[in-house]
Parts: sequence; structure tokens; C-alpha cells
Amino acid sequence: MTLSPKDACQLTREFCGLAPIVPVLVIEDASTARPLAEALVAGGLPALEVTLRTPDALEAIRVMSQVPGGHVGAGTLITPEDVRAVKAAGAAFGVSPGATDELLAACEAEQLPLLPGAATATEAMRLLARGYDMLKFFPAEASGGAPALKAIGAPLPQITFCPTGGISPANAGSYLSLGNVLCAGGSWVAPKDLIAAGNWDGIELLARQAAQLGGNA
Repeated sequence: MTLSPKDACQLTREFCGLAPIVPVLVIEDASTARPLAEALVAGGLPALEVTLRTPDALEAIRVMSQVPGGHVGAGTLITPEDVRAVKAAGAAFGVSPGATDELLAACEAEQLPLLPGAATATEAMRLLARGYDMLKFFPAEASGGAPALKAIGAPLPQITFCPTGGISPANAGSYLSLGNVLCAGGSWVAPKDLIAAGNWDGIELLARQAAQLGGNA
């Protein structure tokens, strides 16, 4: 049994609708995973994206998936092997910088809801043709920012986006005010220095501030 693109998008839409910001996390040390997840969830950001950019990423997903109230996704999915690994680790959803037929097929086969990346109208149209209408806009700022995403939305109003890449408290509002944006991905809510210092109260405060950002979520 496979997960249809329609059902996958329904699930990713639910995760993206939990809060205006999805923390994009690079976990260097899995021992920080649980307190980090607890701080972010306590601050009002329950959907978490752990990127597969470090050796401890899979263990971090395993640990974070046990945190009450959290919904842990795996980012930087590139290959079918990535999909199978994060599914086994307990990821509730996946996120990719782009999309290939092989990656989409693997997520559908593993029943892992995917938020696939697109940066152009052509990429978005190809995903829409396959049945995906909840997408990641990446890299957001480098691809023209909120004006570009607004322009893409004019001819493709049926697609909803989660912009990621260069999002900060200073520009998040310009994205979240768009009618085709449900949430945005950002790394500023979990800075490396606060994680290294174990300053979970500081991270919770950043999460609370991010959770108050405006938007359609």
C-alpha cells in the first residue's frame, strides 16, 4: 500500500498548520535532541525539521520522536535510502530541497508524507501534475523572496508553500502575509550557541516569539 500525493499533502498541511514557523534544526550532538525538542514544543513550535546533515541526525530523530506534543520531520532527503532510514528512525514527515521521481516514489512507498521543494513555476507545475499541492519554496530568499513567491502564486493559486532558506524574524512576516503561504521554515529559533550552552530557556523564548508571528496558520 502506498501513500497517495493527495493524502501526503493533507498530512503535511496538517503539520505545517500547527504553527507559523517550523524550526530547521542541525543537530551535532544527539544528547541535546530531547531538551531542544522539549523547549521548542513548550514554546509553541510542535513541528520540527531535523536535517540529515550530521552523523547524529537519525539518532536525534529517534529521540525527538518520543517527545510528547512534538511532530518530528526529516529534512534534506535526497535519496530513497534517506527515506527508508528516516522512516525507520520514526520521522512523521519528510522535507526535501527539491524533488526527483525516485524520491517521490520512495516516500509514497514508505508512506512518508513529503514536503517537496520547488523554486520555479516549472518545478511547482511538475509536482502539481503528480498530485502535490503543498510544497516547500527553497531557497526562498535566493530565489527572489516573498515577491517571487507571490508572483508564482498568481497563476498557481491551488499550491500552498512553506518557504525556507534565509528566513528570519525580520522578513518572516512578508512571507506569512501571503495567501499561498501556510508557514515558514527557520533556523534562528535554535542557534548553535544556545544549543551548545544548553540554554533551553533561551530557545523556548525564541520559539514563543516565533509562534506569535502573523500568518495564515
